[in-house]
Amino acid sequence: AVAHRRIMRTYALRLVPGDDLKRALLDFCATRELPNAFIITAVGSLRAAKLRLANHTSLLSGSTNAVLDLPNQRFEICSLVGTISRNGEGCHVHASLADARGDVVGGHALDGCVVFTTCEIVLGCAEDVTFTRELDPRTGFDELVVGERASDDEGEEPRL
Repeated sequence: AVAHRRIMRTYALRLVPGDDLKRALLDFCATRELPNAFIITAVGSLRAAKLRLANHTSLLSGSTNAVLDLPNQRFEICSLVGTISRNGEGCHVHASLADARGDVVGGHALDGCVVFTTCEIVLGCAEDVTFTRELDPRTGFDELVVGERASDDEGEEPRL
C-alpha cells in the first residue's frame, strides 16, 4: 500500500461588481480560517485601480513608492499573483492591468481595486505551512514568514 498525503487544497471564488479585490481576498481567507493562501490564477475586470509602484519616480513625483490611483477607468486583469497570510491577516498581491488601449500597468494591489464585471479567482492552500507577516527593518514592510503548521493544527481542516 502507498500512503497518500494531500498537500494542497484549492478554493474558487467569484467577486461581483463593486467588490474590493484585496478586501474580498482577505475576508474569504479569514472566514475560512486558512493557514495560508496563494493565488493560482485569476481573470476579470476592474472599474478602478490603486497600485503602489516601487521606485518609480518618472511617472509620479514624491515617494519612491508612489501610489497610482486610477478611478473611473476600465481594466482587464492580465495577471494577479500573491500570498495571503494566516486567517487573512495580511497579503502581498501584485496585479498587471490593461486599459482600453491595451497599455499595461502593474504594481502592488492596494485597497481601491474595485471589480467591474467579475473577478474569478482560484486559490491554493498548502497543508503543511502557515504564512504570517512581520516587519522587516531592512525593507520597512511587513514581509512573509513561512512557518510549519503546529502539531495541534495538523488534524484540523481549513473551513470550506
